[in-house]
Amino acid sequence: MTQDYDLFKEYELEDEDWELPESEEQSAFIAAVIRQKESDEESRESLDELERLADTAGIAILGRYTQKRAQPDTSTYFGKGFLEELAHKLFGAKADYLIINDELSPVQARNIEKNFAIQVIDRTELILSIFHRHAKTKEAKLQVKLAELEYQLPRLKRLWGHFDKERGSGRASGGMATRGMGEKQIEIDRRLIRTQIRKINDAIDRISKHKETQRKQREQSLKLCLVGYTNAGKSTLFNRLTDAGVLVEDMLFATLDSTSRQLKLSTGAPVVISDTVGFISKLPHHLVASFRATLMEVVDADLLLHVVDISDLRHDYYIEQVESVLQSIGASQIPQILVLNKSDLIDDNLVKLLSLHHQGAVAISAVEGSNIPQLLEAVEKQLLDNQILSLKLPYAQTALVSRLHEIGKIETEDYREDGIYLKVKLPAKERHWVEEYILESEID
Repeated sequence: MTQDYDLFKEYELEDEDWELPESEEQSAFIAAVIRQKESDEESRESLDELERLADTAGIAILGRYTQKRAQPDTSTYFGKGFLEELAHKLFGAKADYLIINDELSPVQARNIEKNFAIQVIDRTELILSIFHRHAKTKEAKLQVKLAELEYQLPRLKRLWGHFDKERGSGRASGGMATRGMGEKQIEIDRRLIRTQIRKINDAIDRISKHKETQRKQREQSLKLCLVGYTNAGKSTLFNRLTDAGVLVEDMLFATLDSTSRQLKLSTGAPVVISDTVGFISKLPHHLVASFRATLMEVVDADLLLHVVDISDLRHDYYIEQVESVLQSIGASQIPQILVLNKSDLIDDNLVKLLSLHHQGAVAISAVEGSNIPQLLEAVEKQLLDNQILSLKLPYAQTALVSRLHEIGKIETEDYREDGIYLKVKLPAKERHWVEEYILESEID
């Protein structure tokens, strides 16, 4: 505990309100540009996800709107007529925000608010507000704070522009124009934010080094990591495998911190399993970068369990999005098992078809515990490369028998006159202990 405190004591987080301003009832319209190659169905499903994000942030959605364009407008994202109509509908419904299903440039956000009197939130800001709410530990809070600052830095002009508008952007003084209050404040804020970013980066670097030391201390342990789209059921599976009691909620990004536990397999091989933050489409790159300390667990894994909700019609798309994030963090080459979760929510015949479509995948229900033994068998086969060995040991090697009980699974043990006959399941890397005593071997 003292070590963990030392990692943070040089950077103390202040209590700040990053979350969207709270009122009794927050409401919004959501809107998106449909590009040429995007189908109406894809757009609808993407807006469904945005609505779930808004719900997680505590915002009720009153309506949704789309505009078909080849590309978003560089200055206002949507067209002028579309925004004028949206502003009229927003005021009529007394909605608090317009939430846009994309990351806006600082210019786009500023122009929409200035020219159309619309309080706008982009997808990234919405995700950051959810992360801010769900960050419980100091490590998670540091990582979220870093992402917030990286997001805010280029947008200071939007935040302070109203000062110059109220006071005039320049004043005559001895024949020279002076800068407005907002512009001066922007420069001050930029320096403060850059200082904060540097301090948080230093703190996160110390966390990363501390975790690296911990990993070296448990180098003998194989590392298994759960990854997947947010709300795929990773934490439920983690609890099922380890009895860890990790928070499970039916909401996006319920888990932000990496949690690790020992996993007991049929052999005695030491395995550490970690649960991680869920991924999502259009995940802000600076958010991924900020969570480098947490995502180190993924990059360092020997095997990934890629958990996917097969009851969701977009599961193939979610698989692609997770693979994209894994590639961006340098983890795409790590072996993985695709875990088709929530199989209890769909027809058995469909489960069989999906299992055939995704060869090597294991269909389970983390909630009901179905097929968990089959999943663990797949993990052992891929992670440990278990072998079934028939052995004959001399009585002088009784200490080795004890060792085999620790590192493998003894299936039969027979003490005869001429020696000790064993049938043992053993990871391939442990075979060297018994090489000279093997009578017969087979792959598990």
